[in-house]
Amino acid sequence: MLDMLKRHEVEILLKAGHAKTEIARLSGVSLRSVKRIAEESPVLQADDGVERRKRQIGRPSTVTTFRKQVLEILQETPDLATLEILRRVRETGYRGGKTALYALVASLRSKPAKPLVRFEGLPGEFSQHDFGEVEVEFGDGARQRIHFFASRLKYSRFMRVSLVKDETVESLVRTLAEHLASWGGRPLLCVFDRPKTIALEWRKNGEVTEWNPIFAYATLEMGVGVELCWPYRAQQKGSVENLVGFVKSSFFKVRRFHDEADLRQQLQEWHREVNQERPCRATGIIPALRLAEEAPRLRALKVQPDELALRIPVYVGPTGTVVHDGHAYSMPPEAISMPATLYLYANRVRIVAARYAAEHPRKFAAQEGSTLAEHRAAMVAAVSGKRGKRYLKRQQLLELGEPAIRYLTEVVHRRPREWFQDVDRLHQILQSHGPEVLRRAMEEGLKEQRFGAVYVERSLQPSLRFVQGVQ
Repeated sequence: MLDMLKRHEVEILLKAGHAKTEIARLSGVSLRSVKRIAEESPVLQADDGVERRKRQIGRPSTVTTFRKQVLEILQETPDLATLEILRRVRETGYRGGKTALYALVASLRSKPAKPLVRFEGLPGEFSQHDFGEVEVEFGDGARQRIHFFASRLKYSRFMRVSLVKDETVESLVRTLAEHLASWGGRPLLCVFDRPKTIALEWRKNGEVTEWNPIFAYATLEMGVGVELCWPYRAQQKGSVENLVGFVKSSFFKVRRFHDEADLRQQLQEWHREVNQERPCRATGIIPALRLAEEAPRLRALKVQPDELALRIPVYVGPTGTVVHDGHAYSMPPEAISMPATLYLYANRVRIVAARYAAEHPRKFAAQEGSTLAEHRAAMVAAVSGKRGKRYLKRQQLLELGEPAIRYLTEVVHRRPREWFQDVDRLHQILQSHGPEVLRRAMEEGLKEQRFGAVYVERSLQPSLRFVQGVQ
């Protein structure tokens, strides 16, 4: 069965108006498969396992037990006809079909060297993308490892290079979206090397058996066709790697930088130089001039970079929170123990678990989380018993961080039999005015050594009167 992204690639080429025979040649898919895909419904998900189960594909292979025998025959007589190999294997007990055996023979038989074919593209056909890293020494002697993501339209040679914090799938997808948007759209196919951020598992012949699901769904969201280059395709592999080598040799290794800010400034100048001023060595034409010819062939992204969400499977924990990248986001207590999907945007997070959904501002500071007031109240209401509710309220206050821990420690030790009254009133302030207001009030109380809900309420009165006057 063809993997879902390969089917998606064929769909894109069909929509672009390519002939079926041409699509079969470009994608490496049989003409019969191309015709079948043309009649099927559009690809809406990227999980090959789900599709395989849906089509009831897969059964134990009988040919694998004869692999050693076939290999010995080929080592003895490399050019022996496949039909003769089938006859010999059947004499030793093989009862399977000839197609399976032919495929085994084809995978084991040594292949003759193929002529080199230049990996060139037509307007709007290909773009190349890859990560790179380089050690940079700044003017003050400090050294820093710089990660970057490079993109280039194959026809016009128009380039974009962005510094990235890491080489994760999120950095890849978001930077890819920004680069495509800056060009004005997407080509038919985006060509990548095979980093783990894209393909998790593959066969020796280069066929991907498991795609990174986050990457796969993001490409479906954007409508991007994906092509991977493999070691045996030297004309493709070398072309993508030369993109990274070009960036290193023409920018990082020939310039000196005072600091990271200076590096970023010079990178912008370098973009103008290689794209708008200097003719490309491969074409002899300034890339910006060829981009004007290529731009009409680019297709608009289905979703813009700011609205691109990465789909991440998550689980609502027993405390009613979903934890992603060390940050906890609240959900209604009814969603506890449910599997969920976290939609990760650049600056916000949306979580969906069955009929329950929540949206939060995305958090980046270490150990920082987000709890909605309605979720906090619902969790308290779901706990039975007065004692349980009060300890849950206290725990929710402690989640405000170090100032809350120090402040409540003083309150409990100064009023060991009455602290629960302070907790009830502080929790009301938290619900009414939010965590930032209460955290600042506690910090002021620690400075002035004044503890208790009464002090906090009094300290908030001027600001509250000001807010009411504005309203």
